[in-house]
Amino acid sequence: MTRHFSPPAREATAVPAMLLDAARCWREARDSGKSVQPCLAQTLDAHDCTMLAPVLDSLYLFYEAALGRPMAVGKALALTDDEHLLLGLVDGSKPRRCQNCPKGAANVLDCALCSTRIMLALTLGQPGVQRLQ
Repeated sequence: MTRHFSPPAREATAVPAMLLDAARCWREARDSGKSVQPCLAQTLDAHDCTMLAPVLDSLYLFYEAALGRPMAVGKALALTDDEHLLLGLVDGSKPRRCQNCPKGAANVLDCALCSTRIMLALTLGQPGVQRLQ
């Protein structure tokens, strides 16, 4: 018996791919001492969402604060546990509150996640957020 599964819609993979590209760019810029937001803007330009650079810069900073260490990033198609968790936090499949981080770090990460979700929806035209006219 053969089963055929439809590939995921482009929209289903576009946001995770953009978040991973940006996270890896952000990590590389931080590690090399470069300015982060210009690197992010250049990476995000390829996804037509340059304006998300400051939003994602904040998200990644607060994510690291909650982790209590630098975020580990993968290469090519290999995702790290940190990347899987980050994607789950953003898409809502993982709880927004971290279990092992200080309350202050959990609160700012929660705010950053909410802001990121709103800005992703506004920027990428995702359902659930109406554009202001």
